[in-house]
Amino acid sequence: MLERYILREVVASWLAVTGILLAIMVPFEMARVLSRAADNQYPHSLVFELIGLGAVHNLNILVPIGLLLGVVLALGRLYHDSEITAALACGAGPGRLYAPVSLLAILVTALLVWLSLDVAPRAMARVLNLRFVAFQAGRLAPVAPGRFRTFGGGGTVVYAESANPDGTLSNVFVERSRGSSVEVALAARARHAIAPDRQSLTITLYDGERFTGDPGGAQFRIMHFGEHTIPVQLPPPAVPVTDVDAAPTRALLHSSDREQQAELQWRIALPVMAVVLTLLAVPLSRLNPRQGRYARVWVAVLLYFVYSSLVELGRSWITRGTLPASLGLWWTHAAIILAAALVIGVPSVVARVRHREARA
Repeated sequence: MLERYILREVVASWLAVTGILLAIMVPFEMARVLSRAADNQYPHSLVFELIGLGAVHNLNILVPIGLLLGVVLALGRLYHDSEITAALACGAGPGRLYAPVSLLAILVTALLVWLSLDVAPRAMARVLNLRFVAFQAGRLAPVAPGRFRTFGGGGTVVYAESANPDGTLSNVFVERSRGSSVEVALAARARHAIAPDRQSLTITLYDGERFTGDPGGAQFRIMHFGEHTIPVQLPPPAVPVTDVDAAPTRALLHSSDREQQAELQWRIALPVMAVVLTLLAVPLSRLNPRQGRYARVWVAVLLYFVYSSLVELGRSWITRGTLPASLGLWWTHAAIILAAALVIGVPSVVARVRHREARA
């Protein structure tokens, strides 16, 4: 059947495009997580889980654009190879093109509703909780030999050449900023201990020298010591979950906060975007006889860029109170449908009128 053939082509194209977009997005997510892990000393065991959860959270953004490009590419190939032209010449109506695409849109939209309203918020909540756990583990982790370690928001830098089995550090370097002056200490051995309140730690240096002075100045104070203790105040722990992206959808339904209302409207807008883009992709993929199969891809990308920008603009307007939350983002979908109808439909109407005039 024609519908089954078109559905198979569209599904294969959608899966391929979405997979490519996901493969492009994952390295960026990996770089962002690795950068954060290096800055905050995350345990290695949490890095890959954070990368996977970040990819899941962003998947609901990739699905609509993947669906749009998948339909445009699949139907564009069928138009380019004259398969749709032959089917229309045999009496197949436009409804036979919309039927398989609409079926795919329904299935993908159901998946997107689940992703946007349930999976993505839970993934973000898990990400924020893991960040909190990793931050706590990193800020209290012992100094690793051969690596520079910062404490107190970068005010204290510690380096140890090696670590002994009993936990002491050998050949230790410590630099502290104290107002306009800098204090540098070199010690043969050192220990560091965490305070009972877990909000500060002490670094105890043994058998070393301390240099104190202003950077660029000619005078430095040098002091030899047998034991020197340096207190370090750790940064306060972050709240585990504060991001509105991690709030459950059920909580957003009963919230009067403008930011949370905007988040709810945005979650609802994503599945609606998938439906609108899929239905617009069918007329958008129509090619003239001499056009290449990728001739309409840039139009599809431009359409998605304008659509997503308009949704983000509406979201920011709701957050700032420029638009009432009761209006939601439905006006963005109506505006895109109207604009697409004018861009896609008007040339077809003009062409039909000219054709009738030419025949007359």
